Amino acid sequence: MILEALGSGLLGLALAWAAVRRLTRRLPSRTLVLPTGTAGGLLGAFVTHSALGPGHAMVTLIGAAAVSAALLSLLLRTGRLRPSPSA
Repeated sequence: MILEALGSGLLGLALAWAAVRRLTRRLPSRTLVLPTGTAGGLLGAFVTHSALGPGHAMVTLIGAAAVSAALLSLLLRTGRLRPSPSA
């Protein structure tokens, strides 16, 4: 359980770091994105581990990655920052 939590936290942090590196202009500040990814990984591991029980470490990490990616996607801004001329 401890290794699952540590692994899922690191996985969420890695996903957040990759998102910051790749989508810098579309995300808010790094100080918000990195903890959000980590918290998403931990939350996803908790939910998946609670639903499946012990003995499903790989599936728990997949659930952690899915929830972390979902939370990070909520932070994305749209590509268009200015209103359109017709508005």
